[in-house]
Amino acid sequence: MSFGTLIRSPASIADFFCALVVFEIVRRRGSLRTAVACGAGVALSPVLIATSGYHGNTDAVAVTFALAAAYLLADRKAPLAAGVAAALCISVKFIPVVVIPALFVVALRGGRPVFVRFTAGFAALIALVWGPVLVTVPENLKENVLEYAGGNYRLWGLVRFADVLGLPEPFIAFIRGEGHFLFVLICVAVGVWLAWVRPAQLPGVVAVTMGLLLLLSTASALQYLTWAAAAMFVIGFWEGLAYSCLLGWTAVLGYQGRSAVRWSETVLQLGAAGWFVLAIGLVTGVRKILAAPPDAPSPTSAERASVTAPRASQPSGSAVK
Repeated sequence: MSFGTLIRSPASIADFFCALVVFEIVRRRGSLRTAVACGAGVALSPVLIATSGYHGNTDAVAVTFALAAAYLLADRKAPLAAGVAAALCISVKFIPVVVIPALFVVALRGGRPVFVRFTAGFAALIALVWGPVLVTVPENLKENVLEYAGGNYRLWGLVRFADVLGLPEPFIAFIRGEGHFLFVLICVAVGVWLAWVRPAQLPGVVAVTMGLLLLLSTASALQYLTWAAAAMFVIGFWEGLAYSCLLGWTAVLGYQGRSAVRWSETVLQLGAAGWFVLAIGLVTGVRKILAAPPDAPSPTSAERASVTAPRASQPSGSAVK
């Protein structure tokens, strides 16, 4: 196998499994037809095809593990495996760290045994993967991972709009520098709040949190569009379709340019339109999460309950019409 194939394989394989995870998440909360459509939407998303199959960036792997952690914890009731998946997601890329507090909140609400097993799985893998780094090169970890702020290009979202509106340079420098931690904290706070009030909707909470991180991101790169590609299909089919079509077009045109970090005017305009599509989808996602009953069982759980529940006996001699 060529190096080009090998470097694209992890993200492409992750997208395949992400499609299955999204299918299962949606199936437990909606119809089978919608679940199939959302799973297929992930598999055929132009955003993921461009970023995974062409660029080969591993953001898709991190997002897959983040959604898998939510699915394992909330739907499969497998906290140990969920903790391992949560640790894996931030070990591939640190970006999904914004969803980790929400995962811990749901584990805590599940009771002491659930919280202990989730924490054990998370801590064991973190110690294995991050332990040697913390011991040997803590400063490199701090500077190159924890404090990484992305490139200096003004191509996306808040920084792009601030530049277009002619806002003062010190303000733009602040939101791109130390101020970007404020937006990260907002994402964490929203995720924790939603997870606390609707723990059964944890996969949707993770999807909204990852999408909000992209919406408020003060850095820009085409592969960042991956953060919300599968997540929007967790929120809903039409939200995912709108996002994938518009920002998939953005990604494809961006990668066809002379440089993926220097967007053409067309790509900039598509990106701006996609930002608003993402914002609308996130509002819809939050409304759907809050509209769900606090402890709504998944359809599969309800079906099992209806099968095992005893039926009332018919009176002797009665006829059934």
